[in-house]
Amino acid sequence: MNDFIAARSQMGLSLGFHIVFSCIGMVMPFFMAVAHFYWLRTNNIVYKNITKAWSKGVAIFFATGAVSGTVLSFELGLLWPEFMKHAGPIFGMPFSLEGTAFFIEAIALGFFLYGWDRFNKWFHWVTGVVVGVSGLISGILVVAANAWMNSPAGFDFIDGQYLNIDPIKAMFNDAWFSQALHMCIAAFSATGFAVAGIHALMILKKKNVYFHMQSFRIAAVFACVAAVLQPLSGDISAKDVGKRQPAKLAAMEAHFHTEAAAPLIIGGIPDEKTREVKYALKIPGLLSFMLHEDFTTPVDGLDKIPLENQPPVAITHYAFQIMVGLGMIMLLIAVCYFIAILKKKSWLRSQWLLRLFVIATPMGFIAVEAGWTVTEVGRQPWIINGIMRTADAVTPMPGIVYSFYIFTAMYISLSLIVTFLLYRQIKMVGNIYDVSPSSKNQAI
Repeated sequence: MNDFIAARSQMGLSLGFHIVFSCIGMVMPFFMAVAHFYWLRTNNIVYKNITKAWSKGVAIFFATGAVSGTVLSFELGLLWPEFMKHAGPIFGMPFSLEGTAFFIEAIALGFFLYGWDRFNKWFHWVTGVVVGVSGLISGILVVAANAWMNSPAGFDFIDGQYLNIDPIKAMFNDAWFSQALHMCIAAFSATGFAVAGIHALMILKKKNVYFHMQSFRIAAVFACVAAVLQPLSGDISAKDVGKRQPAKLAAMEAHFHTEAAAPLIIGGIPDEKTREVKYALKIPGLLSFMLHEDFTTPVDGLDKIPLENQPPVAITHYAFQIMVGLGMIMLLIAVCYFIAILKKKSWLRSQWLLRLFVIATPMGFIAVEAGWTVTEVGRQPWIINGIMRTADAVTPMPGIVYSFYIFTAMYISLSLIVTFLLYRQIKMVGNIYDVSPSSKNQAI
């Protein structure tokens, strides 16, 4: 493994772990706040127990997200010094504001965790809401920085110099809204299905069914609403990518040749040597319609892109197919759940519906990882799209491969620790929060 591959692998590994922690950290506080609201309105002890149980999960992921996020900030300077030298003054503002949002989130979480029976009950609830809002803003700001890499703005690039810098324009670049919208909905969908799936499994095991059923309903509603909205945000994002990054779109769709009535390719194995896609289902004209709302408008293929500027097609295409495929499965589960709520109440107690949520537990996060693979690999060979190549931004420090091995071990250890803590928390819920409608147990 050479230093360039090691640097990219280390960054990809770090992002792959951090994105899971950050998604849960962005979304779980909202689940917690809804359960807390139900407790305040109904005085049903189960909702207080749900709030306390989920708040412990929020604390775990806040801590791990803080660690992994701090590592990422150091890695930007360590692995990509040339990039940070030029990009830092341009897109530094969202990172600075993200730090402010992070501190607000930390303070609010401290108030919430230690504020039980100490604050006014509604002020206490508001602190939980602030945790969610500040976490969501933090995520949006980080995505805005990434969007700038896909759609550089806020400066003039003249003779290799970055002049006339405008940090506001850089932060609110052309890609920030579509990327932030898609990422936020993805976070709600992924976290919602993961949490709902865990509670569905506990219901199937008949452990504290009432507690887990109320928890499941809150998470499932968030997950299913997000799953329905996700294809809409995906359409907005895809059209934006087609306009600004035609090479990425062509790689996503394995669209090698420019043609009118361009087909939508489902599945298939792209062959970058023969410039063909084997074993794919092709729907004539649908790609043209999805991008241009016309079945005959030509769509640029990779043949319009210089070979040295083309992203890796196979990885980008497979990741895109995984993301879309899992998104469609979660959408179908969401449709079934809404039918159950509106028309078929008996389905809500059926084992087959609960099993669908259990199966879907990891799907959202796999889709999130695949989506970020599309975003990052599909931009290659650029670290700043059309401006700076990734190979020109990497650190000249020798032996970076050893850093990759060290960080790999660290992240594996961190993931094992988080898994252990969550397992212990779930087991604790099973042993302690034994609540039924007639139970007199008190919240802990």
